[in-house]
Amino acid sequence: MTDLLATRLQKLETQQKGGLFEGARIGIEKECLRVSTDGRVAGTPHPVALGSALEHRFITTDYSEALLEFVTPPVSASWQATQLLCDLHQYTYTAIGDEILWPMSMPCRIESDADIPIACYGSSNVGRMKTVYRNGLGYRYGRRMQAIAGIHFNFSPPDAFWPLFQELEASHADLLQFRSAAYMALVRNIRRFGWLLLYLYGASPAVVKPFSDMNNAGLEERDPDTLYGPYATSLRMSDIGYQHSNQSEIYVSANSLDEYINDLTRVVNTSCKDYEQIGTRDGDEYRQLNTSILQIENEYYGTIRPKQVARSGERPTSALRRGGVEYVELRALDISPFDPVGINQQQIRFLKAFLVYCLLEDSPPIEAEELRANTDNQAAVALQGRRPGLQLQHTDGPVEQTDWAQQICSRILCVAEYMDPQRSGGIVAAVEEQMRVIDDPSLTPSAKLIAELEETGCSFLDYTMRIGRDFAEYFRNMDPQLNSSWGMLVDESQESLERQAAIEAADTLSFDQYVAKWNE
Repeated sequence: MTDLLATRLQKLETQQKGGLFEGARIGIEKECLRVSTDGRVAGTPHPVALGSALEHRFITTDYSEALLEFVTPPVSASWQATQLLCDLHQYTYTAIGDEILWPMSMPCRIESDADIPIACYGSSNVGRMKTVYRNGLGYRYGRRMQAIAGIHFNFSPPDAFWPLFQELEASHADLLQFRSAAYMALVRNIRRFGWLLLYLYGASPAVVKPFSDMNNAGLEERDPDTLYGPYATSLRMSDIGYQHSNQSEIYVSANSLDEYINDLTRVVNTSCKDYEQIGTRDGDEYRQLNTSILQIENEYYGTIRPKQVARSGERPTSALRRGGVEYVELRALDISPFDPVGINQQQIRFLKAFLVYCLLEDSPPIEAEELRANTDNQAAVALQGRRPGLQLQHTDGPVEQTDWAQQICSRILCVAEYMDPQRSGGIVAAVEEQMRVIDDPSLTPSAKLIAELEETGCSFLDYTMRIGRDFAEYFRNMDPQLNSSWGMLVDESQESLERQAAIEAADTLSFDQYVAKWNE
């Protein structure tokens, strides 16, 4: 453990027991494709019974009309987040007929981009803008990449932590500035150590064969329908997934909040020759919002984002300038095919400890050499993470992945013991469990998935359809009367449609004027 981490833990222990972090808030955003009974992306529109994808607080869509996104509000208990996810799945299954929710990150059979319908959000300017933005993503990266699903994990320490931490750090900065600087230190450490999450929780080592015909990335054919990486952990986070080559030259510094905002603002306002060739419009139809390197800030596919809740019409960077960092959004998690809602409470407990560790651990600025090493490490673990003897790039030189992972987890364990001194909250046990996974790669979700394919003799498509049907039956057999969120979800579905109608009725600008104003 570094001296700084030890010192901080000692000071916190002196001033406040580990219960300080019991009030930490978490939120989960889980994406999943609606899939037809023949294993293809559903061609049906977003069900009206689920309300407005534009306005619903808990059920929306991501890139595709068929790519649902379930959103939980911030809560302090792991069980609250997973319970609401369960309620959302149960409620959704009453509205999608015989379709299933695809329980994997890598998508179902996709023959062409035309198989993926772009999400529609109604006739309002804000709704049309969301659709045009997604149309631009399709032109820039291809729609297949946008059909990949994942889990975003939102995290913020309790409000009481910040003034105490500032006092212990003897900082005389404004509290808002201190908080933002601490969050950016956390972001840097996620960039350093995020590869560990790909190893521990990566669950996308295989893909339906047509999906990746543009770039096999060294994958092997397991059967006529399946490509896989023998040692892969997360193809979702590899070059055939979100880490697309079109964004490989984009760097947004996390060395300070100002640098992060300035870099993101720069790429949003800098035109790209490749996207100029696409053009903004084809007659009266918009192809993309603009020809900038990024159409909007959210197009930047970082593994973690510093966030501030934006006001209506406010850009993410403007919100950060106004209010500083309010929470972080961890975006490196695959959907677990071994859990009906895609994540479990043990994983959430580990993630809490990991994020607190990244907050308290020393976090110097990331310069060019370390930047390259961080990028290479993530790519290596995504494609080769279970390879025996895999070497990663540490600031002190090459290091075996297993050794480094155990070093990190031994530090996380110290944090977990502070957070859960009585071992009553399951946090220490969750970290110890993952330390065993480091020693035995066969315990990783990616290895277990490959073993399941071998044991059943199924293709990736057939296996996923089988467990998808099992999960569908599980949710459909639940009694709605036992769903404590049911009434709230029924009301929200109706009220969200009413809010969308009000937004559409209130528009005064033409869409051309609206886009021009946004691009100013």
